[in-house]
Amino acid sequence: FAFYLKFSDFLITKGSAMTTFNELLLEGKLCDAIIKVNDVEFNVHRIILCGCSFYFCALFSSGWSDTKKQVYNIPGVSSEIMRLIIEYAYTCSVPVTEDNVECLLVAADQFNVMGIVRACCSFLENKLCVENCIGIYRFADFYCCWELRQRACLFILQHFEEVVRTSEEFLDLDVLQFCDIIEKDNLNIMQENVVFEAILQWIAHTPATRKHHISLLLPKVRLALMDINYFLYNVKNNEIVKDSEECKPIIINTLKAMYDLTLKDAANFQSPLTHPRLPNAILLAIGGWSGSSPTNGIEAYDARADCWVNVTVEEESPRAYHGTAYLNGFIYCIGGFDSMEYFSTVRKFNPVTRTWHQAAPMHSRRCYVSVAVLDGFIYAMGGYDGYVRLNTAERYEPETNQWTVISPMHQQRSDASATSLHGRVYICGGSNGNECLFTAECYSPDTNQWTLIAPMRSRRSGVGVIAYGEHIYAVGGFDGIDRLQNAEIYNPVTDSWHIMSVPMNSPRSNFGIEVMDGLLFVVGGFNGFATIFNVEYYNQKTNKWCEAHDMGIFRSALSCCVVPSLPNITDYTAPRHSPQSPQMELGQSVSKDIFSS
Repeated sequence: FAFYLKFSDFLITKGSAMTTFNELLLEGKLCDAIIKVNDVEFNVHRIILCGCSFYFCALFSSGWSDTKKQVYNIPGVSSEIMRLIIEYAYTCSVPVTEDNVECLLVAADQFNVMGIVRACCSFLENKLCVENCIGIYRFADFYCCWELRQRACLFILQHFEEVVRTSEEFLDLDVLQFCDIIEKDNLNIMQENVVFEAILQWIAHTPATRKHHISLLLPKVRLALMDINYFLYNVKNNEIVKDSEECKPIIINTLKAMYDLTLKDAANFQSPLTHPRLPNAILLAIGGWSGSSPTNGIEAYDARADCWVNVTVEEESPRAYHGTAYLNGFIYCIGGFDSMEYFSTVRKFNPVTRTWHQAAPMHSRRCYVSVAVLDGFIYAMGGYDGYVRLNTAERYEPETNQWTVISPMHQQRSDASATSLHGRVYICGGSNGNECLFTAECYSPDTNQWTLIAPMRSRRSGVGVIAYGEHIYAVGGFDGIDRLQNAEIYNPVTDSWHIMSVPMNSPRSNFGIEVMDGLLFVVGGFNGFATIFNVEYYNQKTNKWCEAHDMGIFRSALSCCVVPSLPNITDYTAPRHSPQSPQMELGQSVSKDIFSS
Protein backbone atom coordinates (compact mmCIF):
# COMPACT_ATOMS: atom_id res chain seq x y z
CA PHE A 1 0.00 0.00 0.00
CA ALA A 2 2.89 2.32 0.85
CA PHE A 3 4.50 1.51 -2.51
CA TYR A 4 1.21 2.25 -4.28
CA LEU A 5 1.00 5.63 -2.56
CA LYS A 6 4.62 6.45 -3.46
CA PHE A 7 4.07 5.39 -7.07
CA SER A 8 0.86 7.42 -7.25
CA ASP A 9 2.70 10.42 -5.81
CA PHE A 10 5.40 9.93 -8.44
CA LEU A 11 2.84 9.89 -11.27
CA ILE A 12 1.14 12.99 -9.88
CA THR A 13 4.50 14.74 -9.47
CA LYS A 14 5.58 13.72 -12.99
CA GLY A 15 2.27 14.93 -14.45
CA SER A 16 2.57 18.23 -12.63
CA ALA A 17 6.16 18.66 -13.77
CA MET A 18 5.24 17.97 -17.41
CA THR A 19 2.41 20.48 -17.17
CA THR A 20 4.81 23.05 -15.76
CA PHE A 21 7.41 22.41 -18.48
CA ASN A 22 4.74 22.64 -21.17
CA GLU A 23 3.58 25.98 -19.77
CA LEU A 24 7.20 27.21 -19.78
CA LEU A 25 7.50 26.09 -23.40
CA LEU A 26 4.34 27.88 -24.44
CA GLU A 27 5.54 31.04 -22.69
CA GLY A 28 9.07 30.67 -24.14
CA LYS A 29 10.66 30.78 -20.67
CA LEU A 30 13.92 29.10 -19.59
CA CYS A 31 14.42 27.55 -23.05
CA ASP A 32 18.06 26.70 -23.69
CA ALA A 33 18.05 25.51 -27.31
CA ILE A 34 16.43 26.19 -30.65
CA ILE A 35 15.45 23.37 -33.02
CA LYS A 36 15.41 24.73 -36.56
CA VAL A 37 13.60 22.87 -39.34
CA ASN A 38 13.80 24.62 -42.69
CA ASP A 39 12.87 28.19 -41.72
CA VAL A 40 10.82 27.33 -38.63
CA GLU A 41 12.37 27.62 -35.18
CA PHE A 42 11.19 25.85 -32.02
CA ASN A 43 12.35 26.99 -28.58
CA VAL A 44 12.93 23.93 -26.38
CA HIS A 45 14.39 22.73 -23.11
CA ARG A 46 17.22 20.31 -23.82
CA ILE A 47 16.54 18.16 -20.77
CA ILE A 48 12.94 17.49 -21.88
CA LEU A 49 13.91 16.34 -25.37
CA CYS A 50 16.73 14.23 -23.94
CA GLY A 51 14.15 12.49 -21.75
CA CYS A 52 12.12 11.20 -24.70
CA SER A 53 14.85 10.40 -27.23
CA PHE A 54 18.42 9.11 -27.29
CA TYR A 55 18.84 11.01 -30.55
CA PHE A 56 18.38 14.38 -28.84
CA CYS A 57 20.43 13.23 -25.87
CA ALA A 58 23.32 12.50 -28.23
CA LEU A 59 22.72 15.71 -30.19
CA PHE A 60 22.85 17.91 -27.10
CA SER A 61 25.56 16.14 -25.10
CA SER A 62 27.95 14.36 -27.47
CA GLY A 63 31.53 15.47 -27.86
CA TRP A 64 31.04 16.66 -31.44
CA SER A 65 28.17 18.93 -30.41
CA ASP A 66 28.78 22.32 -28.90
CA THR A 67 26.82 22.22 -25.66
CA LYS A 68 26.63 26.02 -25.67
CA LYS A 69 25.17 26.13 -29.13
CA GLN A 70 21.65 27.54 -29.17
CA VAL A 71 20.46 26.61 -32.69
CA TYR A 72 20.33 23.05 -34.03
CA ASN A 73 19.41 22.52 -37.68
CA ILE A 74 17.51 19.25 -38.18
CA PRO A 75 17.32 17.95 -41.76
CA GLY A 76 15.00 15.37 -43.33
CA VAL A 77 11.77 16.24 -41.52
CA SER A 78 8.94 18.70 -41.96
CA SER A 79 8.28 21.46 -39.48
CA GLU A 80 4.79 20.09 -38.76
CA ILE A 81 6.11 16.65 -37.84
CA MET A 82 8.85 18.18 -35.68
CA ARG A 83 6.20 20.23 -33.91
CA LEU A 84 4.29 17.02 -33.08
CA ILE A 85 7.48 15.34 -31.80
CA ILE A 86 8.29 18.29 -29.55
CA GLU A 87 4.74 18.43 -28.25
CA TYR A 88 4.93 14.72 -27.47
CA ALA A 89 8.13 15.26 -25.48
CA TYR A 90 6.24 17.72 -23.26
CA THR A 91 2.80 16.09 -23.08
CA CYS A 92 3.39 12.35 -23.73
CA SER A 93 0.55 12.39 -26.26
CA VAL A 94 0.40 12.74 -30.03
CA PRO A 95 -2.53 13.06 -32.47
CA VAL A 96 -2.01 10.22 -34.98
CA THR A 97 -4.16 10.46 -38.11
CA GLU A 98 -4.37 8.73 -41.48
CA ASP A 99 -2.76 11.79 -43.04
CA ASN A 100 0.28 11.98 -40.76
CA VAL A 101 0.89 8.43 -39.54
CA GLU A 102 3.44 7.43 -42.18
CA CYS A 103 5.56 10.60 -41.95
CA LEU A 104 5.25 10.60 -38.16
CA LEU A 105 6.41 7.01 -37.81
CA VAL A 106 9.36 7.59 -40.16
CA ALA A 107 10.44 10.66 -38.18
CA ALA A 108 9.87 8.95 -34.83
CA ASP A 109 12.04 6.08 -36.03
CA GLN A 110 14.72 8.54 -37.22
CA PHE A 111 14.76 10.39 -33.89
CA ASN A 112 14.26 7.26 -31.78
CA VAL A 113 11.06 8.49 -30.12
CA MET A 114 9.74 5.06 -29.24
CA GLY A 115 6.53 6.29 -27.65
CA ILE A 116 5.44 7.80 -30.96
CA VAL A 117 6.57 4.68 -32.83
CA ARG A 118 4.32 2.58 -30.60
CA ALA A 119 1.41 4.99 -31.02
CA CYS A 120 1.74 4.90 -34.82
CA CYS A 121 2.01 1.12 -34.87
CA SER A 122 -1.09 0.79 -32.69
CA PHE A 123 -2.99 3.16 -35.01
CA LEU A 124 -1.98 1.17 -38.11
CA GLU A 125 -2.82 -2.14 -36.45
CA ASN A 126 -6.36 -0.91 -35.76
CA LYS A 127 -6.71 0.18 -39.39
CA LEU A 128 -5.68 -3.18 -40.89
CA CYS A 129 -7.97 -4.29 -43.72
CA VAL A 130 -7.77 -6.32 -46.92
CA GLU A 131 -6.89 -3.27 -49.00
CA ASN A 132 -3.99 -1.97 -46.88
CA CYS A 133 -2.56 -4.98 -45.02
CA ILE A 134 0.17 -5.62 -47.61
CA GLY A 135 1.26 -1.97 -47.55
CA ILE A 136 1.37 -1.94 -43.75
CA TYR A 137 3.28 -5.23 -43.74
CA ARG A 138 5.93 -3.88 -46.14
CA PHE A 139 6.11 -0.56 -44.31
CA ALA A 140 6.60 -2.28 -40.94
CA ASP A 141 9.18 -4.61 -42.47
CA PHE A 142 11.21 -1.70 -43.88
CA TYR A 143 11.21 0.22 -40.58
CA CYS A 144 11.77 -2.86 -38.41
CA CYS A 145 8.49 -2.50 -36.51
CA TRP A 146 8.44 -6.20 -35.75
CA GLU A 147 5.25 -6.37 -33.70
CA LEU A 148 3.27 -4.44 -36.33
CA ARG A 149 4.85 -6.57 -39.05
CA GLN A 150 3.71 -9.71 -37.23
CA ARG A 151 0.16 -8.38 -36.81
CA ALA A 152 -0.05 -7.43 -40.47
CA CYS A 153 1.37 -10.79 -41.50
CA LEU A 154 -1.22 -12.64 -39.39
CA PHE A 155 -3.98 -10.57 -40.99
CA ILE A 156 -2.68 -11.45 -44.46
CA LEU A 157 -2.43 -15.14 -43.55
CA GLN A 158 -6.00 -15.24 -42.22
CA HIS A 159 -7.46 -13.36 -45.23
CA PHE A 160 -5.06 -14.60 -47.91
CA GLU A 161 -7.60 -15.56 -50.57
CA GLU A 162 -9.41 -12.22 -50.31
CA VAL A 163 -6.13 -10.28 -50.25
CA VAL A 164 -4.91 -11.98 -53.44
CA ARG A 165 -8.25 -11.38 -55.11
CA THR A 166 -8.76 -7.73 -54.20
CA SER A 167 -5.56 -6.04 -53.02
CA GLU A 168 -3.58 -4.10 -55.62
CA GLU A 169 -0.63 -4.00 -53.20
CA PHE A 170 -0.27 -7.80 -53.31
CA LEU A 171 1.60 -7.57 -56.63
CA ASP A 172 4.16 -5.20 -55.07
CA LEU A 173 5.54 -7.79 -52.64
CA ASP A 174 9.15 -8.69 -53.27
CA VAL A 175 9.99 -12.36 -53.69
CA LEU A 176 11.30 -12.86 -50.14
CA GLN A 177 8.23 -11.24 -48.59
CA PHE A 178 6.00 -13.37 -50.82
CA CYS A 179 7.89 -16.53 -49.81
CA ASP A 180 7.64 -15.58 -46.15
CA ILE A 181 3.84 -15.48 -46.44
CA ILE A 182 3.07 -18.54 -48.56
CA GLU A 183 5.41 -20.90 -46.71
CA LYS A 184 3.62 -20.43 -43.38
CA ASP A 185 1.75 -23.36 -41.83
CA ASN A 186 -1.04 -21.02 -40.69
CA LEU A 187 -1.79 -19.71 -44.18
CA ASN A 188 -5.59 -19.89 -44.16
CA ILE A 189 -6.55 -21.63 -47.40
CA MET A 190 -8.89 -24.48 -48.19
CA GLN A 191 -6.90 -25.80 -51.16
CA GLU A 192 -3.27 -25.52 -52.22
CA ASN A 193 -4.19 -24.48 -55.75
CA VAL A 194 -4.98 -21.05 -54.25
CA VAL A 195 -1.28 -20.60 -53.50
CA PHE A 196 -0.16 -21.82 -56.91
CA GLU A 197 -2.56 -19.47 -58.68
CA ALA A 198 -1.35 -16.59 -56.48
CA ILE A 199 2.21 -17.37 -57.60
CA LEU A 200 1.17 -17.24 -61.27
CA GLN A 201 -0.66 -13.96 -60.69
CA TRP A 202 2.40 -12.45 -58.96
CA ILE A 203 4.75 -13.59 -61.74
CA ALA A 204 2.41 -12.34 -64.49
CA HIS A 205 2.68 -8.80 -63.09
CA THR A 206 6.26 -8.53 -64.43
CA PRO A 207 7.03 -11.90 -66.05
CA ALA A 208 10.40 -10.96 -67.52
CA THR A 209 11.91 -10.29 -64.10
CA ARG A 210 9.88 -12.72 -62.00
CA LYS A 211 9.42 -16.02 -63.86
CA HIS A 212 12.85 -17.30 -62.79
CA HIS A 213 11.56 -17.16 -59.16
CA ILE A 214 9.23 -20.11 -59.85
CA SER A 215 11.79 -22.59 -58.53
CA LEU A 216 11.96 -20.66 -55.25
CA LEU A 217 8.20 -20.21 -54.89
CA LEU A 218 6.90 -23.62 -56.04
CA PRO A 219 8.41 -25.55 -53.08
CA LYS A 220 6.34 -23.38 -50.74
CA VAL A 221 3.17 -25.03 -52.12
CA ARG A 222 2.10 -28.31 -50.47
CA LEU A 223 1.88 -29.85 -53.91
CA ALA A 224 1.06 -33.44 -52.94
CA LEU A 225 -2.11 -32.25 -51.19
CA MET A 226 -3.53 -31.00 -54.48
CA ASP A 227 -6.11 -32.83 -56.51
CA ILE A 228 -4.13 -35.12 -58.84
CA ASN A 229 -5.88 -33.87 -61.98
CA TYR A 230 -5.31 -30.24 -61.05
CA PHE A 231 -1.63 -30.98 -60.40
CA LEU A 232 -1.12 -32.79 -63.71
CA TYR A 233 -2.96 -30.33 -65.94
CA ASN A 234 -2.37 -27.01 -64.18
CA VAL A 235 0.98 -27.35 -62.40
CA LYS A 236 3.05 -29.95 -64.22
CA ASN A 237 1.97 -28.67 -67.64
CA ASN A 238 2.34 -25.00 -66.82
CA GLU A 239 4.78 -23.35 -69.27
CA ILE A 240 6.75 -21.51 -66.58
CA VAL A 241 7.16 -24.71 -64.58
CA LYS A 242 8.09 -26.78 -67.64
CA ASP A 243 10.75 -24.24 -68.65
CA SER A 244 12.49 -24.45 -65.27
CA GLU A 245 15.10 -27.19 -64.82
CA GLU A 246 15.04 -26.56 -61.07
CA CYS A 247 11.33 -27.44 -60.94
CA LYS A 248 11.75 -30.92 -62.46
CA PRO A 249 12.82 -32.71 -59.25
CA ILE A 250 9.99 -30.96 -57.40
CA ILE A 251 7.43 -32.34 -59.84
CA ILE A 252 8.95 -35.84 -59.75
CA ASN A 253 8.94 -36.01 -55.97
CA THR A 254 5.39 -34.68 -55.82
CA LEU A 255 4.19 -37.52 -58.02
CA LYS A 256 6.04 -40.02 -55.88
CA ALA A 257 4.50 -38.56 -52.72
CA MET A 258 1.03 -38.71 -54.25
CA TYR A 259 1.63 -42.35 -55.22
CA ASP A 260 2.77 -43.19 -51.68
CA LEU A 261 -0.31 -41.51 -50.24
CA THR A 262 -2.66 -43.64 -52.33
CA LEU A 263 -0.86 -46.78 -51.19
CA LYS A 264 -0.83 -45.91 -47.50
CA ASP A 265 -4.13 -44.04 -47.48
CA ALA A 266 -2.72 -41.73 -44.81
CA ALA A 267 -0.81 -38.47 -44.88
CA ASN A 268 2.82 -38.45 -43.90
CA PHE A 269 2.90 -35.11 -42.12
CA GLN A 270 6.70 -35.10 -41.95
CA SER A 271 7.03 -34.86 -45.71
CA PRO A 272 7.20 -31.24 -46.90
CA LEU A 273 5.05 -32.21 -49.89
CA THR A 274 2.21 -33.61 -47.76
CA HIS A 275 2.61 -31.27 -44.81
CA PRO A 276 -0.90 -29.85 -44.18
CA ARG A 277 -1.47 -26.23 -43.25
CA LEU A 278 -2.83 -25.42 -39.82
CA PRO A 279 -6.58 -24.82 -39.67
CA ASN A 280 -7.82 -21.33 -38.90
CA ALA A 281 -10.51 -22.79 -36.64
CA ILE A 282 -11.13 -26.09 -34.88
CA LEU A 283 -14.34 -28.03 -34.34
CA LEU A 284 -14.70 -29.39 -30.82
CA ALA A 285 -16.90 -32.38 -29.91
CA ILE A 286 -17.60 -32.22 -26.18
CA GLY A 287 -19.05 -34.84 -23.83
CA GLY A 288 -22.00 -37.03 -24.74
CA TRP A 289 -23.21 -40.55 -24.06
CA SER A 290 -20.74 -43.32 -24.84
CA GLY A 291 -21.46 -46.96 -24.11
CA SER A 292 -23.57 -47.12 -20.98
CA SER A 293 -22.51 -43.82 -19.42
CA PRO A 294 -21.72 -40.19 -20.17
CA THR A 295 -18.18 -39.15 -21.11
CA ASN A 296 -16.00 -36.13 -20.44
CA GLY A 297 -14.12 -36.73 -23.69
CA ILE A 298 -13.23 -33.74 -25.88
CA GLU A 299 -11.98 -34.21 -29.42
CA ALA A 300 -10.79 -31.52 -31.82
CA TYR A 301 -11.23 -31.88 -35.56
CA ASP A 302 -8.23 -30.77 -37.61
CA ALA A 303 -9.91 -30.06 -40.96
CA ARG A 304 -6.67 -29.56 -42.90
CA ALA A 305 -5.37 -32.98 -41.83
CA ASP A 306 -8.85 -34.60 -41.68
CA CYS A 307 -8.30 -36.16 -38.28
CA TRP A 308 -9.56 -35.93 -34.70
CA VAL A 309 -7.24 -35.19 -31.78
CA ASN A 310 -8.13 -36.16 -28.20
CA VAL A 311 -7.81 -33.01 -26.07
CA THR A 312 -9.72 -34.22 -23.00
CA VAL A 313 -9.03 -32.40 -19.74
CA GLU A 314 -9.52 -35.09 -17.14
CA GLU A 315 -10.52 -32.74 -14.31
CA GLU A 316 -13.92 -32.12 -15.94
CA SER A 317 -16.88 -34.32 -15.03
CA PRO A 318 -18.79 -36.27 -17.68
CA ARG A 319 -22.03 -34.83 -19.03
CA ALA A 320 -24.46 -35.57 -21.85
CA TYR A 321 -27.57 -33.92 -23.36
CA HIS A 322 -25.98 -30.53 -22.63
CA GLY A 323 -25.51 -27.40 -24.73
CA THR A 324 -22.25 -25.82 -25.83
CA ALA A 325 -21.47 -22.27 -26.90
CA TYR A 326 -18.28 -20.38 -27.77
CA LEU A 327 -18.24 -16.73 -26.71
CA ASN A 328 -15.52 -14.17 -25.92
CA GLY A 329 -12.72 -16.73 -25.79
CA PHE A 330 -14.54 -19.26 -23.59
CA ILE A 331 -16.39 -22.50 -24.34
CA TYR A 332 -19.50 -22.79 -22.18
CA CYS A 333 -21.00 -26.19 -21.29
CA ILE A 334 -24.57 -25.65 -20.17
CA GLY A 335 -26.92 -27.97 -18.29
CA GLY A 336 -27.06 -31.66 -19.18
CA PHE A 337 -27.15 -34.94 -17.31
CA ASP A 338 -24.54 -37.27 -15.76
CA SER A 339 -26.86 -40.36 -15.39
CA MET A 340 -27.76 -39.28 -11.84
CA GLU A 341 -28.25 -35.50 -11.73
CA TYR A 342 -29.96 -32.98 -14.02
CA PHE A 343 -27.77 -29.88 -14.17
CA SER A 344 -28.48 -26.20 -13.88
CA THR A 345 -24.73 -25.63 -13.62
CA VAL A 346 -22.59 -23.96 -16.25
CA ARG A 347 -18.91 -24.61 -16.75
CA LYS A 348 -16.63 -22.60 -19.02
CA PHE A 349 -13.40 -23.78 -20.59
CA ASN A 350 -10.47 -21.56 -21.53
CA PRO A 351 -8.95 -23.21 -24.62
CA VAL A 352 -5.72 -21.23 -24.31
CA THR A 353 -4.91 -22.17 -20.70
CA ARG A 354 -6.94 -25.41 -21.00
CA THR A 355 -8.59 -24.86 -17.63
CA TRP A 356 -12.20 -25.15 -16.49
CA HIS A 357 -14.02 -22.50 -14.45
CA GLN A 358 -17.44 -22.29 -12.84
CA ALA A 359 -19.95 -19.78 -14.24
CA ALA A 360 -23.25 -18.70 -12.71
CA PRO A 361 -25.89 -21.46 -12.76
CA MET A 362 -29.14 -21.17 -14.70
CA HIS A 363 -32.43 -20.59 -12.96
CA SER A 364 -33.65 -24.07 -14.04
CA ARG A 365 -32.15 -27.51 -14.40
CA ARG A 366 -31.99 -28.26 -18.11
CA CYS A 367 -31.18 -31.62 -19.66
CA TYR A 368 -31.86 -31.88 -23.43
CA VAL A 369 -31.32 -28.10 -23.47
CA SER A 370 -31.17 -25.98 -26.65
CA VAL A 371 -28.46 -23.31 -26.78
CA ALA A 372 -27.73 -20.40 -29.14
CA VAL A 373 -25.51 -17.29 -29.17
CA LEU A 374 -26.78 -13.89 -30.32
CA ASP A 375 -25.25 -10.41 -29.95
CA GLY A 376 -22.91 -11.37 -27.12
CA PHE A 377 -25.50 -13.31 -25.10
CA ILE A 378 -26.03 -17.04 -24.60
CA TYR A 379 -29.60 -18.31 -24.74
CA ALA A 380 -30.68 -21.54 -23.01
CA MET A 381 -34.16 -22.79 -23.89
CA GLY A 382 -36.44 -25.61 -22.91
CA GLY A 383 -35.13 -28.98 -21.79
CA TYR A 384 -36.11 -31.39 -19.03
CA ASP A 385 -35.60 -30.67 -15.32
CA GLY A 386 -36.17 -34.24 -14.12
CA TYR A 387 -39.91 -33.72 -13.74
CA VAL A 388 -41.37 -31.82 -16.70
CA ARG A 389 -40.47 -30.62 -20.17
CA LEU A 390 -39.87 -26.87 -20.07
CA ASN A 391 -41.09 -23.96 -22.14
CA THR A 392 -39.00 -21.47 -20.17
CA ALA A 393 -35.92 -19.70 -21.53
CA GLU A 394 -33.13 -17.58 -20.10
CA ARG A 395 -30.23 -15.45 -21.29
CA TYR A 396 -26.65 -15.21 -19.99
CA GLU A 397 -24.54 -12.05 -20.03
CA PRO A 398 -20.81 -12.86 -19.66
CA GLU A 399 -19.84 -9.38 -18.40
CA THR A 400 -22.10 -9.64 -15.35
CA ASN A 401 -22.01 -13.45 -15.08
CA GLN A 402 -25.80 -13.46 -14.68
CA TRP A 403 -28.73 -15.36 -16.18
CA THR A 404 -31.98 -13.48 -16.83
CA VAL A 405 -35.30 -15.18 -17.47
CA ILE A 406 -36.91 -14.11 -20.75
CA SER A 407 -40.40 -14.73 -22.13
CA PRO A 408 -41.43 -18.39 -22.26
CA MET A 409 -41.81 -20.22 -25.56
CA HIS A 410 -45.20 -21.17 -26.95
CA GLN A 411 -44.51 -24.88 -26.41
CA GLN A 412 -42.67 -27.15 -24.03
CA ARG A 413 -39.56 -28.35 -25.88
CA SER A 414 -37.07 -30.96 -24.77
CA ASP A 415 -34.44 -32.38 -27.12
CA ALA A 416 -34.98 -29.55 -29.64
CA SER A 417 -32.16 -27.55 -31.24
CA ALA A 418 -31.56 -23.83 -31.72
CA THR A 419 -29.50 -21.34 -33.70
CA SER A 420 -29.44 -17.60 -34.47
CA LEU A 421 -29.78 -15.66 -37.72
CA HIS A 422 -30.29 -11.96 -38.53
CA GLY A 423 -30.95 -10.83 -34.97
CA ARG A 424 -33.31 -13.64 -33.97
CA VAL A 425 -33.03 -16.96 -32.13
CA TYR A 426 -34.70 -19.94 -33.82
CA ILE A 427 -35.69 -23.17 -32.07
CA CYS A 428 -37.15 -26.18 -33.90
CA GLY A 429 -38.68 -29.52 -33.06
CA GLY A 430 -38.06 -31.46 -29.86
CA SER A 431 -40.51 -33.37 -27.70
CA ASN A 432 -43.19 -32.26 -25.26
CA GLY A 433 -43.06 -35.57 -23.41
CA ASN A 434 -45.90 -37.10 -25.39
CA GLU A 435 -44.92 -36.64 -29.01
CA CYS A 436 -42.14 -35.44 -31.26
CA LEU A 437 -42.75 -31.91 -32.53
CA PHE A 438 -42.65 -30.39 -35.99
CA THR A 439 -43.35 -26.84 -34.75
CA ALA A 440 -40.74 -24.08 -34.64
CA GLU A 441 -40.56 -20.55 -33.28
CA CYS A 442 -38.24 -17.55 -33.17
CA TYR A 443 -37.37 -15.00 -30.46
CA SER A 444 -36.80 -11.28 -30.94
CA PRO A 445 -34.65 -9.65 -28.20
CA ASP A 446 -36.06 -6.24 -29.17
CA THR A 447 -39.62 -7.19 -28.24
CA ASN A 448 -38.86 -10.07 -25.83
CA GLN A 449 -41.45 -12.13 -27.70
CA TRP A 450 -41.59 -15.57 -29.29
CA THR A 451 -43.35 -16.00 -32.63
CA LEU A 452 -44.43 -19.30 -34.13
CA ILE A 453 -43.05 -19.78 -37.65
CA ALA A 454 -44.09 -22.24 -40.32
CA PRO A 455 -43.93 -25.83 -39.00
CA MET A 456 -41.37 -28.26 -40.37
CA ARG A 457 -42.53 -30.98 -42.74
CA SER A 458 -41.37 -33.76 -40.40
CA ARG A 459 -41.54 -34.25 -36.66
CA ARG A 460 -37.98 -34.05 -35.34
CA SER A 461 -36.72 -34.70 -31.82
CA GLY A 462 -32.98 -34.96 -31.28
CA VAL A 463 -32.69 -32.74 -34.37
CA GLY A 464 -29.68 -30.63 -35.34
CA VAL A 465 -30.52 -26.99 -36.18
CA ILE A 466 -27.96 -24.56 -37.60
CA ALA A 467 -27.81 -21.31 -39.58
CA TYR A 468 -25.98 -21.94 -42.85
CA GLY A 469 -25.78 -19.12 -45.34
CA GLU A 470 -29.07 -17.23 -45.30
CA HIS A 471 -31.19 -20.18 -44.20
CA ILE A 472 -31.94 -22.39 -41.20
CA TYR A 473 -31.18 -26.11 -41.61
CA ALA A 474 -33.02 -28.75 -39.56
CA VAL A 475 -31.09 -31.99 -39.97
CA GLY A 476 -31.92 -35.57 -39.00
CA GLY A 477 -33.62 -36.35 -35.71
CA PHE A 478 -36.27 -38.84 -34.56
CA ASP A 479 -39.88 -38.65 -35.83
CA GLY A 480 -41.30 -41.05 -33.24
CA ILE A 481 -40.69 -44.10 -35.43
CA ASP A 482 -37.37 -43.77 -37.27
CA ARG A 483 -34.08 -41.92 -37.10
CA LEU A 484 -34.10 -39.54 -40.05
CA GLN A 485 -31.57 -39.24 -42.83
CA ASN A 486 -33.05 -36.20 -44.52
CA ALA A 487 -32.96 -32.49 -43.73
CA GLU A 488 -35.11 -29.49 -44.47
CA ILE A 489 -34.33 -25.83 -45.00
CA TYR A 490 -36.18 -22.78 -43.70
CA ASN A 491 -36.28 -19.50 -45.60
CA PRO A 492 -36.96 -16.63 -43.14
CA VAL A 493 -37.97 -14.31 -45.97
CA THR A 494 -40.80 -16.53 -47.24
CA ASP A 495 -41.47 -18.29 -43.89
CA SER A 496 -41.38 -21.66 -45.64
CA TRP A 497 -39.58 -25.01 -45.43
CA HIS A 498 -38.42 -27.27 -48.24
CA ILE A 499 -36.83 -30.70 -48.12
CA MET A 500 -33.12 -30.82 -48.88
CA SER A 501 -32.54 -32.60 -52.19
CA VAL A 502 -29.76 -34.86 -50.91
CA PRO A 503 -29.98 -36.89 -47.67
CA MET A 504 -27.13 -37.58 -45.26
CA ASN A 505 -25.13 -40.75 -45.71
CA SER A 506 -26.30 -41.98 -42.29
CA PRO A 507 -29.53 -41.44 -40.34
CA ARG A 508 -28.88 -39.92 -36.94
CA SER A 509 -30.38 -38.17 -33.93
CA ASN A 510 -28.79 -36.46 -30.90
CA PHE A 511 -25.64 -35.52 -32.78
CA GLY A 512 -23.36 -32.49 -32.85
CA ILE A 513 -23.83 -29.92 -35.60
CA GLU A 514 -21.73 -26.91 -36.63
CA VAL A 515 -20.62 -24.87 -39.64
CA MET A 516 -16.88 -24.49 -40.24
CA ASP A 517 -14.93 -23.42 -43.33
CA GLY A 518 -18.21 -22.96 -45.18
CA LEU A 519 -19.19 -26.60 -44.61
CA LEU A 520 -21.99 -28.02 -42.45
CA PHE A 521 -20.69 -30.80 -40.17
CA VAL A 522 -22.76 -33.47 -38.37
CA VAL A 523 -20.90 -35.43 -35.71
CA GLY A 524 -21.73 -38.75 -34.06
CA GLY A 525 -25.21 -39.46 -32.72
CA PHE A 526 -27.52 -42.48 -32.65
CA ASN A 527 -28.59 -44.19 -35.88
CA GLY A 528 -31.50 -46.19 -34.46
CA PHE A 529 -29.41 -49.25 -33.67
CA ALA A 530 -26.15 -48.04 -32.19
CA THR A 531 -24.21 -45.01 -31.02
CA ILE A 532 -21.92 -43.92 -33.85
CA PHE A 533 -18.66 -42.04 -34.30
CA ASN A 534 -19.19 -41.21 -37.97
CA VAL A 535 -18.78 -37.64 -39.20
CA GLU A 536 -19.92 -36.12 -42.48
CA TYR A 537 -20.25 -32.65 -43.95
CA TYR A 538 -22.48 -30.91 -46.48
CA ASN A 539 -21.08 -28.52 -49.07
CA GLN A 540 -23.72 -26.04 -50.17
CA LYS A 541 -21.76 -25.17 -53.32
CA THR A 542 -21.62 -28.76 -54.59
CA ASN A 543 -24.88 -29.90 -52.93
CA LYS A 544 -23.13 -33.04 -51.67
CA TRP A 545 -22.61 -34.86 -48.38
CA CYS A 546 -19.06 -36.21 -47.90
CA GLU A 547 -17.52 -38.42 -45.26
CA ALA A 548 -14.99 -36.91 -42.85
CA HIS A 549 -12.72 -38.92 -40.59
CA ASP A 550 -14.44 -40.79 -37.74
CA MET A 551 -14.11 -39.59 -34.16
CA GLY A 552 -12.13 -41.72 -31.73
CA ILE A 553 -15.12 -42.00 -29.38
CA PHE A 554 -18.53 -43.51 -30.17
CA ARG A 555 -21.05 -41.04 -28.76
CA SER A 556 -24.46 -39.45 -28.97
CA ALA A 557 -25.98 -36.60 -26.93
CA LEU A 558 -22.78 -34.64 -27.49
CA SER A 559 -22.47 -30.96 -28.32
CA CYS A 560 -20.14 -29.16 -30.73
CA CYS A 561 -18.72 -25.68 -31.15
CA VAL A 562 -16.21 -23.97 -33.43
CA VAL A 563 -13.27 -22.09 -31.93
CA PRO A 564 -11.46 -19.64 -34.25
CA SER A 565 -7.92 -18.25 -34.33
CA LEU A 566 -6.39 -19.92 -31.28
CA PRO A 567 -2.83 -18.77 -30.54
CA ASN A 568 -2.09 -22.32 -29.36
CA ILE A 569 -3.81 -24.02 -32.30
CA THR A 570 -1.10 -26.73 -32.38
CA ASP A 571 -2.44 -28.04 -29.04
CA TYR A 572 -5.60 -29.04 -30.93
CA THR A 573 -4.17 -30.35 -34.20
CA ALA A 574 -2.29 -33.35 -35.49
CA PRO A 575 1.49 -33.11 -34.89
CA ARG A 576 3.34 -31.38 -37.69
CA HIS A 577 6.99 -30.86 -38.45
CA SER A 578 8.41 -27.84 -40.19
CA PRO A 579 8.52 -28.53 -43.92
CA GLN A 580 11.88 -28.62 -45.64
CA SER A 581 12.56 -27.92 -49.28
CA PRO A 582 11.00 -30.63 -51.43
CA GLN A 583 14.05 -30.74 -53.68
CA MET A 584 15.29 -34.01 -52.15
CA GLU A 585 16.80 -36.91 -54.01
CA LEU A 586 14.80 -38.12 -56.99
CA GLY A 587 12.24 -40.81 -56.25
CA GLN A 588 13.36 -44.14 -57.72
CA SER A 589 9.83 -45.27 -58.51
CA VAL A 590 9.06 -42.28 -60.72
CA SER A 591 10.94 -41.77 -63.97
CA LYS A 592 12.21 -38.48 -65.39
CA ASP A 593 10.43 -39.52 -68.55
CA ILE A 594 7.27 -38.06 -67.01
CA PHE A 595 8.28 -34.70 -68.49
CA SER A 596 7.88 -36.09 -71.97
CA SER A 597 4.32 -37.27 -71.32
